[in-house]
Amino acid sequence: MNAIPTSIPARHKNVNRAEVCDQNFIEFVRDWSGEPRSAPSPDAPVVPGSLCTVRDFIELFDSQLISRHLDLMARVLRVKNKVFYTIGSSGHEGNAMIARLTRHTDPAFLHYRSGGFMAERFRKLPGMDPIMDSALSFAASKDDPASGGRHKVWGSKPLWVLPQTSTIASHLPKALGTAIAIEQAKRVGHTLPIPADSIVVCSFGDASANHATAQTAFNAAAWTAYQKLPAPILFVCEDNGIGISVKTPMDWIRASFRERRDLDYFHADGLDLAAGYEQVAHAVYHCRTTRRPTFLHLATTRIMGHAGTDFEIEWRPIEELMAVEATDPLLRSAAIALEAGIYTKEQLLTRYEDFRARCFAAAEEADRRPKLTTLAEVIEPLAPYHPDAVLREARRADHAERRAAVFGGADKLPEKLPPRHLAIQINQALHDLLCKYPEALVFGEDVAQKGGVYTVTKGLFRTFKGARVFNTLLDETMILGLAQGFANLGLLPIPEIQYLAYFHNACDQIRGEACSLQFFSNGQYRNPMVVRIASLGYQRGFGGHFHNDNSITALRDIPGLIVGCPSRGDDAAMMLRTLAALARVDGRVCAFLEPIALYMTKDLYAAGDGQWQFAYPAPDQALVPGEERVYAPDARDLVIFTFGNGVPMSLRAAREIEARRGWKVRVVDLRWLVPLNEAAIARHAGECARVLVVDEGRRAAGVGEGVITAIVEAGHGAKPLKRVVGADTYTPLAGAALLVLPSEADIVAVAAALA
Repeated sequence: MNAIPTSIPARHKNVNRAEVCDQNFIEFVRDWSGEPRSAPSPDAPVVPGSLCTVRDFIELFDSQLISRHLDLMARVLRVKNKVFYTIGSSGHEGNAMIARLTRHTDPAFLHYRSGGFMAERFRKLPGMDPIMDSALSFAASKDDPASGGRHKVWGSKPLWVLPQTSTIASHLPKALGTAIAIEQAKRVGHTLPIPADSIVVCSFGDASANHATAQTAFNAAAWTAYQKLPAPILFVCEDNGIGISVKTPMDWIRASFRERRDLDYFHADGLDLAAGYEQVAHAVYHCRTTRRPTFLHLATTRIMGHAGTDFEIEWRPIEELMAVEATDPLLRSAAIALEAGIYTKEQLLTRYEDFRARCFAAAEEADRRPKLTTLAEVIEPLAPYHPDAVLREARRADHAERRAAVFGGADKLPEKLPPRHLAIQINQALHDLLCKYPEALVFGEDVAQKGGVYTVTKGLFRTFKGARVFNTLLDETMILGLAQGFANLGLLPIPEIQYLAYFHNACDQIRGEACSLQFFSNGQYRNPMVVRIASLGYQRGFGGHFHNDNSITALRDIPGLIVGCPSRGDDAAMMLRTLAALARVDGRVCAFLEPIALYMTKDLYAAGDGQWQFAYPAPDQALVPGEERVYAPDARDLVIFTFGNGVPMSLRAAREIEARRGWKVRVVDLRWLVPLNEAAIARHAGECARVLVVDEGRRAAGVGEGVITAIVEAGHGAKPLKRVVGADTYTPLAGAALLVLPSEADIVAVAAALA
């Protein structure tokens, strides 16, 4: 390789480091003065002793060149508004080796510097063009086969590269979940869409390896392997020594991971195809044959900055920049090609320029292709909903024989038993879902032998065994990562998050990952799941905030998520059937909020009246998404909109209001919190003289704002309208908890203000 000059030529001070690196390659080849070996055989080692053959090398080098020229093209055309993404892969092109040594059916969750990997994986299937596909993505064209113009993502449905736009390292849990799902599917007899010996490839940078979400995945992988359970994931840490501008301490990745128990460490030189090829091959072979989590530490570099807007020369010494640029892996590949006699200097420069021309031609063509121009086009894949198909699936009841076996006989089916309370009916509904869907899995902390903290999953483990009902480690991020992995391979995950407060630890797995997948893959991939979350307040002071979390807004703000919250057992059973159907038919991500304080509630107006117990609905009954439940539908003096704990409270308050004022009070249980049924809300508000919203969320951010907005936008804002809502505070312990939550007395008092 050429030595770094002692004096600094003027062009090396160029702020545009892409131009410098481009010229470096041209000069390196033009000035090369070595003696080539004789023309090699395609099957000969490209360098004596290397596992990489000449044939391997030629194609890998081409993939490197494609990746490089896509980067160079993006830097040039971004200033012309023809390209909208400039985070490049320059310096990381050695990841092409991983693509070559894995299969196109090995699911891949990729770091954003994966141009080399993608160019090489495109070889796995005939008729695919990595340059054109990438150019369409850079140009945000509707014809982009990965995301339909919604983002620059590395992705391909036929190549099993799942498109994503992860925040830092947030893709690692779902990648591990997919690896575990490969083995879990075998245990439950589910037919995999990929070969049974597939592995999962998951790449990320050295800076990302420090992120809590990454550490979650590493820990869970080791936790799994420690128990001798298979987890065939190849973690690929592409170590370039810097995260934007923060340098990784020298040898930090090796020191952190080489001796980590149950995370098998391999190192490979990603800057040298001849040297690194065998090292990568060993890691891939180890992962595939042992089915153990494998950590491949791939040495890379980063040239041309973090992105097109990163002018490194403004904050990094020129001598340091030049030293980094001298480690450009394409210079090493050029040297190998010339020394091996694969190309002459002229041939190599011609090939280099040919790829440049192809990339620019593709970019110009992509710029002419159609763009997303309407809101409808943008959001089309976000939240698919086929109401007729969903309702048919929710009401499908063709598993009578299995139900009878599970419940202990036809005379013991839950619909033939006396009315029961919420917890029992959720439990019965979960038994029903596992009967109906052989691919359904229930998992989370404590759900198996114990049956959950509130015994809601009691008996499921005994009935369906540990392959379908199982405990996980105490890590909500990983629980939701597992759910995404199972969903990726066609299973129906029903994970449990023990409390709503614990969901917030892992919210990005739903917000940034699960709910975004259909959007960023243009509907090609989906993450169907039903997430059960014990939620809300009114536990009479037990547990404080962490067991009485009423922060629903975090869920209501997630695009594409469906949120249901039943207040009674029959609604819960029918809602679960509908949520499972939404997941199965439309691939939807669904959250099922279970009001903890209503789990065991049996009475409504007086102790022993049993009026909050209901008959279990037959298996062919289900809710229509968005459909409300209305109490006293003919009442017109006051309408109360509420949900969850607010429903029985409002019914009791309605009786008191009627006794005091003679008003007929309609109570509307919203049941579905996302999306709100704005048309139904407007209709009820329009039919009644006064409106009261009872929201156990917080004053600053709850469900009530959405209800009131629907009323006002429908033209009913002039009516007397009030809100009873929780205070903007965390929930304290003991009796003080009831001071911050709405009460029946509050409802009655605020109703009086509407007189």
